Amino acid sequence: MNRPGSPPDDARKAEPESAPARATRARPGDPVAAIDTPALVIDLDAMRRNLARMATFAREHGMRLRPHAKMHKSATIARLQIEAGAVGVCVQKTGEAEALADGGVHDIFISNEVIAEAKLARVAALAQRVRLAVAVDSALGVQRLAQAVKAAGSKVEVFVEIDVGQGRCGVSATAAGALAHQVLAHGLNFAGLQAYHGRAQHLREAAQREAAIAHAVAQVRAAQASITAAGMRCPLVTGAGTGSFLYEAASGVYGELQAGSYLFMDRDYADNQATPGAPQFEHALFVKSQVMSRSASHAVLDAGHKSHAIDSGLPSVHGLDLEFANGSDEHGILRPRGSALPALGETVWLIPGHCDPTVNLHDHYVVVEGGLGQGRVAALWPVDARGRSD
Repeated sequence: MNRPGSPPDDARKAEPESAPARATRARPGDPVAAIDTPALVIDLDAMRRNLARMATFAREHGMRLRPHAKMHKSATIARLQIEAGAVGVCVQKTGEAEALADGGVHDIFISNEVIAEAKLARVAALAQRVRLAVAVDSALGVQRLAQAVKAAGSKVEVFVEIDVGQGRCGVSATAAGALAHQVLAHGLNFAGLQAYHGRAQHLREAAQREAAIAHAVAQVRAAQASITAAGMRCPLVTGAGTGSFLYEAASGVYGELQAGSYLFMDRDYADNQATPGAPQFEHALFVKSQVMSRSASHAVLDAGHKSHAIDSGLPSVHGLDLEFANGSDEHGILRPRGSALPALGETVWLIPGHCDPTVNLHDHYVVVEGGLGQGRVAALWPVDARGRSD
């Protein structure tokens, strides 16, 4: 029996590996120093604290928690979140849902539109073995989903997505009632509203994020009124992210939180001004790298674009005041600032700018207990949904 936040017994055992892989990757029980670089590393102690803080917040505020697993892409981590109190997880892609279902996750929401008939057939088939929900924002999407579900003899829950300020997917608030009516008319289960404001998550000032969510709440209320006017009720409003979840929880209209990055806390989220009254989260995801070349003016790391994503900016250096400069696919450049340059061969821990696409670059997490300095490898966890963009 594992306590919440501990690796399940099956996750402590590494998968069978080839001889070259065994020669280069640290094994459970090895010291942190044995981890070859570059490597994607979880500080398990910090992750446990993040896991507990969000679970406690949701419980104390009477909110359902459905973390976004597109962030970590790991069935092991999803199961830990559910053990800690989450009702299930979100994903964005059919392939992600399939990978997590294969790993024992049984309650999944594809919080995105699926329009291709071949993918909808996969959605309907997946719904035969897990509890599955999907978002819609068009009559055609509803029609095709209904046809696929009927052919498979399965059931899905359907959320109507509204655009609350992201400017991406979603119908207008006033159109929500008509689309919800389409869902019911096609024999599908209308589960509520998908109302996620992604753009609000990275507004740096807390007041800016609060104002953005106030606008989102107004849109949700208008959508609820549209649904009521069409003679229906709205069972649930789901949304929220790591940058704004306190405001959705306080809104009185949201019933479920989808925050995901809180578990790892990348550099970009850490650049936000803290939200007053919200729990604070620690960095728990790192790229272990090593100085491979050194001059008087700079040091070169063995972790470049192939090791960390730069769509949200460059990584920061953990524990040192150094400038990280864009090197190349295989190289990162460090320049001195408040700290002296590390020596040739020295370990440097990077905090990725954006955790989601960084995770997608790696096959495994190396999970460390006892800290990045003196800790030991606790487990190797596969990134189950790596590359599942289908």
